[in-house]
Amino acid sequence: MSKIFPRHCLKSLPVATHGEGPFLYDQTGKSYFDGSGGAAVSCLGHSDLKVKDAIKAQVDAVAFAHTGFLTSEPAEQLAEMLVQYAPDGLDRVYLVSGGSEAMESALKLARQYALERDEPQRRHVIARRQSYHGNTLGALATGGNMWRREPFAPMLMQAHHIAPCYAYRGQYEGESAFDYGQRVAQELEDKIQDLGAGNVLAFVAEPVVGATAGAVPPVEGYFKRVRQICDQYGVLLILDEVMCGMGRTGTLFACEQDNIVPDICAIAKGLGAGYQPIGAMLCSSEIYETIRDGSGFFQHGHTYNGHPTAAAAALAVLTRLTEDGVGARVAPMGAQLKSALSDRFGAHPHVGDIRGRGLFLGLELVADRDTKTSFDPALGLAAKIKAAAFDAGLICYPMGGTIDGKTGAHVLLAPPFIMEEPHIELICDRLQTALEASLPR
Repeated sequence: MSKIFPRHCLKSLPVATHGEGPFLYDQTGKSYFDGSGGAAVSCLGHSDLKVKDAIKAQVDAVAFAHTGFLTSEPAEQLAEMLVQYAPDGLDRVYLVSGGSEAMESALKLARQYALERDEPQRRHVIARRQSYHGNTLGALATGGNMWRREPFAPMLMQAHHIAPCYAYRGQYEGESAFDYGQRVAQELEDKIQDLGAGNVLAFVAEPVVGATAGAVPPVEGYFKRVRQICDQYGVLLILDEVMCGMGRTGTLFACEQDNIVPDICAIAKGLGAGYQPIGAMLCSSEIYETIRDGSGFFQHGHTYNGHPTAAAAALAVLTRLTEDGVGARVAPMGAQLKSALSDRFGAHPHVGDIRGRGLFLGLELVADRDTKTSFDPALGLAAKIKAAAFDAGLICYPMGGTIDGKTGAHVLLAPPFIMEEPHIELICDRLQTALEASLPR
């Protein structure tokens, strides 16, 4: 009898015994293609020798040193390498243990920055509906995932939410993609003015929306307008690249494709590729120098900040993605996978949209393609697809509530960057099997 407190108390899970490339194996020897990288984590698969060797070497040297007393070589090297590859302007790195910690750190840094600039009235955070920014209370309050928020609503800080950039659902007939993007970006300026320009602290967004909406990319020009609005009103732009960053969309930082630079950026998941728990918050030199020249102390911290072993793993991962060229595989392999998904499911009566960037792709499921009507949530479609795909040997990431937290469903795919062309057909075949077994007849 297990003493683990699991995610779901009424489910019995197989035991993972080993991994090889993009596959995981359970205690019976059954293999599963990791088509979602867990939760867009395992970008290098499950048996990368360079990353494993780096972890072993660091454990032999020094496994842990608390950053209240010491720094470490791998942490310093990782920070330097991240700044080297980050968009110009991101200059400092704060290492944490995961995505929720990275987002909490970003929110607290934004608030302290305002205080040190003698702007204590800046307190409002604006985010978007159907976003997800983490499961700790501050990050959960900021996110727009209603299903995750609802039980804890009385405990959450106030946050404000505007429309996402979700062209499949929000673009009007006859409206250009660009005009649609400008229209929904205008909601940000309207909300800032409604709250009082001097009272707004930050706007938070995922460059490509992940789990909650299923790999929804922005339209061209949307984030450029958002950046302009933030600059106009002195609002910090915080980009959450926890899921879509670290090469997942085809560039190391997802925001590169929108030609913008945030004031603060959160990364995790692919940074450690699952080999160690790690995340990071990057901020501009302006923010760092304001703290440095003010109190000199960021009033925040976690026990495992800058963990040497985790940093050594992430440094090896980042080296694999950049210097070893693994990240360069994402755009062409993603294009092939998206093309294959379109060939297989583009005319499927219950697949309304196939979207995403790089190896971060989503399929939105509908009861009727013409009207975009969703299936009845009572069907529990996402859970059925997840179980059927798993039974067929495919790990994928279906979710319900795509549209408003209650209605809609999608399947998210985020396979390892090391996947090969034959794996494309495997993904399509096993996903087709899952859909056939789960969709109403």
